[in-house]
Amino acid sequence: MSPRPLAAVLTVLCLGLSACADSRPPTGRWEGLYEDASVTIVARLEITDNGRVRVSAPNAITSEQPLSPAERASLVQQLQARLATSWPAVEPLPLDFDGQVFRKPGGVAPQLEWDAARKRMTMIYYSGNRTSVRVALTSVGEFGASKS
Repeated sequence: MSPRPLAAVLTVLCLGLSACADSRPPTGRWEGLYEDASVTIVARLEITDNGRVRVSAPNAITSEQPLSPAERASLVQQLQARLATSWPAVEPLPLDFDGQVFRKPGGVAPQLEWDAARKRMTMIYYSGNRTSVRVALTSVGEFGASKS
């Protein structure tokens, strides 16, 4: 086979393989709660049919002093209320999606991770020089329907 037809065949094969890899972002709504001794995070994510990504994650650094269970529950309620109030003003973020990971355009650090096989979404929370935190998100039909 001469180089020209071989190149055409290889091009068609490459296009066929790339068509199999679905790089369209999943659509839906997700919410999550993360708590440990040093931080509490409530998160909300929405990805629309046209790929617009809105995400917000109010948080509180709690490493200064231990919280009682009642104080922690109150803090979560306050963060959830803040999230519900501020959500209408959250603007879409420009994020690139490679089929599994969302990143800022040209960025390296993952912002969100999608496990299509398990239908699991994870938000990666970054705060200054602290270690990043992975916040497991749960799919929801409507925001606020499942209070953590």
